[in-house]
Amino acid sequence: MHTSDQLKTDKMDFDEWIKIGLESNWCGPAVCYTHDGLPASLSEEEEMYEGDPCLHIVRLYQDKEHKESIEDNHSPSQWRKPL
Repeated sequence: MHTSDQLKTDKMDFDEWIKIGLESNWCGPAVCYTHDGLPASLSEEEEMYEGDPCLHIVRLYQDKEHKESIEDNHSPSQWRKPL
């Protein structure tokens, strides 16, 4: 379990942050949609063909330039940015 002090630190790097998320079961491991496919349950996969599931994705950036190039090309990434 992680203390609130660990979660609030301004000095936490990405590796520490993602490790807390993985160890706390708040997210799954990073996968490549292109090569690994979309991580989904069987019912979500079925709904892909029959309905319209909403699967939330968090994109991992390599660096600031990568972030900016993706956000410039993907309008929803701009709309949904935290203020």
